[in-house]
Amino acid sequence: MPVSITASDAESRIIAGRIVQWDAEGNTSAGRTKFLPNSIQFGKNTKLVLEHNQTRPLGKLVEWSQDDTGITASFKIAKTTAGNDALEEAATGLRSDFSVGVEVDAWDNKDGVMAISSSKLIEVSLVTDGAIPGAEVEKVAATETPGTAATESTPEPQIEEPKTEGDDLVSETVSEAVSTEAVEAAKAEVKATSYPLNSQKVRNPIVDKASYLEHSVRASMGNEDSKLYVAAAADTTDNAGLVPTRQLTEVINGISNADRPAIDSISRGALPDAGMTFEIPKITVAPTVAAASEGGTPSETDQNSEFVSVSVSKYIGQQTFSLELLDRSSPAFFAELVRQMEFAYAKATDAAVVAALIAGGTDGGNRTVSAANVADFVSDAAVSIYKGTLGFAQNIIVSPEQWGALMGLVDGSNRPIFTQTINPQNAGGDLTATGVRGNVLGLNLRVDRNLTTGSGVGDNTMIIVNPDAYTWYESSRLQLQTNLISTGQVQVGYYGYGAVATKLGAGAYRWMVA
Repeated sequence: MPVSITASDAESRIIAGRIVQWDAEGNTSAGRTKFLPNSIQFGKNTKLVLEHNQTRPLGKLVEWSQDDTGITASFKIAKTTAGNDALEEAATGLRSDFSVGVEVDAWDNKDGVMAISSSKLIEVSLVTDGAIPGAEVEKVAATETPGTAATESTPEPQIEEPKTEGDDLVSETVSEAVSTEAVEAAKAEVKATSYPLNSQKVRNPIVDKASYLEHSVRASMGNEDSKLYVAAAADTTDNAGLVPTRQLTEVINGISNADRPAIDSISRGALPDAGMTFEIPKITVAPTVAAASEGGTPSETDQNSEFVSVSVSKYIGQQTFSLELLDRSSPAFFAELVRQMEFAYAKATDAAVVAALIAGGTDGGNRTVSAANVADFVSDAAVSIYKGTLGFAQNIIVSPEQWGALMGLVDGSNRPIFTQTINPQNAGGDLTATGVRGNVLGLNLRVDRNLTTGSGVGDNTMIIVNPDAYTWYESSRLQLQTNLISTGQVQVGYYGYGAVATKLGAGAYRWMVA
């Protein structure tokens, strides 16, 4: 539930602002949600993290207060590169919102809005864009130390490794069997002298740091064999045990993320608390009024309605692994596993909404990608959606390939149509290669990989939507962990319930190719 940052003080390394606004509705992972007054309970050691990623902490909570309108908090930012970046981004408005992550204990469904009455605060996140309109930065009080930029980068502490200098290797390990003076003397001797290696392989007794230190001392005392061993130990290909391979906790992932462009392009609602189906009343015949002569019969048409039945689906994934992996691996393993399962959940639920938009939407006719055809597509969609829903087209979802095609469209003077350049007032929108959101002829654009089929520029690779015509209802996400005694394994399930309601099928207008 994002709200605005009100202050960012780089000198004292403080980011502060309103983290919760009572009774303010916003789109969260659980749908339309609001926090009732005094509904959040603080725990110990609350952290400020980046974009709800608890493996990327920025700072700690130092002060908070609440009143009748919400909760205000201040966070002390760590002296790390990430912390410096956070201060700069907050000060310049690049990341200008707070968003709270909570564990919900009690809630009620009030007119399709999840009203939370009791919850525990898990973390607070610094985020780029808030879901609530108008949640921009109100005030940034960033100051600078004289002569130093406010966001000057502070190097992260480096882990001291053995240092290689030419053919010489200096170890920082001290053996209890050798005096400190001897060790320092050995280091000085080794650093000052370089011994040439002969062309023949010599079986080197130096196999670890302790044996290296032993022969370093012997070499400093004149032992010729030890001098050769120490010089040879500088060759990392012969002594791999002396040059350990570090494994970082950073994870490279270029195949999945938590984006749900289709879900973000339609309206959201809280899922009813029971049942695998629910119904929404829909007017099918409206009353009429007509002009009548004096004493004439009034127009009479009975109002009719029917129910739109919506099916609830369960979206679930499972991972099975050994107890040893859970108990003996890095603590980051389980956190990363859950994060990747969340990414898979996001992909599956977004794909379900894409399928509903395609199934319920209006065929927009056969077209090829050109500036004129795109303009016709948008104008035709606006008319079709308004006539069919009495609402307006607001969002356009496109495949990555169509995103590229739109960026490449130019006018008769070879100027980009949907990219603001020197003369932005003549641009038909705002698309860039550095962001998957933009604007095309007044429509909010989102890029969705679930629209890619075949070449990525075929049927149904652009969909224009009236968000009120389709609604995504969703429960909170849940985890289920089971220990399999017979096999010594652990099974973890990650799941949630969701339903997409096609309220007015004409609210989607689909691109088709010639």
